[in-house]
Amino acid sequence: MAEATEVTEAAEANASAAAGDAPGGPPGGRATLAPAPVSGRWSRREAELEIYEAGVAAGMGNAHDLPLDSHMHTVRSPDAAPDALLDAYCALAVERGIAELAITDHVDFDPFAPAYAFSSFEDRERDVRQAAERWAEHGLAVRFGIELTYERRYEDEIRGWLRRHPHDFTIGSVHSGPGSVYEPANVAAFLAGKTLAQATAPYFDEVVAAARSGLFDTLGHIDVVKRYLAPHVLPEQFAAQPELYEPALAALVDSGTALEVNASGLRQLPRETYPAAPIVARYLELGGRAVTIGSDTHRLGWFAYALDVAYRLAASAGVEALAFRRGGDRVWVPMPPGPTEGA
Repeated sequence: MAEATEVTEAAEANASAAAGDAPGGPPGGRATLAPAPVSGRWSRREAELEIYEAGVAAGMGNAHDLPLDSHMHTVRSPDAAPDALLDAYCALAVERGIAELAITDHVDFDPFAPAYAFSSFEDRERDVRQAAERWAEHGLAVRFGIELTYERRYEDEIRGWLRRHPHDFTIGSVHSGPGSVYEPANVAAFLAGKTLAQATAPYFDEVVAAARSGLFDTLGHIDVVKRYLAPHVLPEQFAAQPELYEPALAALVDSGTALEVNASGLRQLPRETYPAAPIVARYLELGGRAVTIGSDTHRLGWFAYALDVAYRLAASAGVEALAFRRGGDRVWVPMPPGPTEGA
């Protein structure tokens, strides 16, 4: 499919567009962004707070009776809120019937990144293992996971570190690091004169390398670049060029690495999961089977936010069981009955 226009030609119109359907529409839908002037007093934080609050009002904070949330952050992550306490998560999980949690705090290898040496392996493991013992009698399983920022320049170091520091479950993700072209202060200038393929190439190239590395059980939020480019680029522009995803999806299939359906995009500017439903369906068409689902919570109020929407999306795309690991070989967690209702 040909590139439509340079992405910057639409930036002003995108930024000033009126909000469309409230978040909480059909999973994988192409809702417009909340009003967000590119310049002046516009704040990503404020815009996403409005999206989150609208979602709560629409009932998106009430997910319950689900088998697994495999992407969660506690105060052991530098970007987590002070109330992101492990026992508080566990109490909510028991209350809402979320049967199993994977605690996947951040670890970075760039010395200038926020999660570099932020918390030790020993502290993280002790927290999770002790919580698992405390909450087992309540019927809750708690697993020791990690979300590790992947960068090709650190691949050998990452490989050796993971060999020395085993986890039950590993997520590899590509993030916007210090000095990245995707940082808010840099992104507008970076986009100037570029097509969408050119603008996303640095991100997707790293995703492909992460998948090919074979280091991880799953890759987290494989198109969170949608958030980095907002409000200059809308999700509709990504949806119009699905070929951008093909190399990453093929690398996942070839390596056997799972694709994550990450619900956090439903409380962020894209207002859709990472990735949206058609990309999940395409992954399955290409022969992919392993899918994980996570809320990516960083605060207590985000616990399981829109997790049920992510489950419905995955089911509607054809996912029948979730891939997971509990420290041994991959296991399959059956999808709950009837998750496609309302999808």
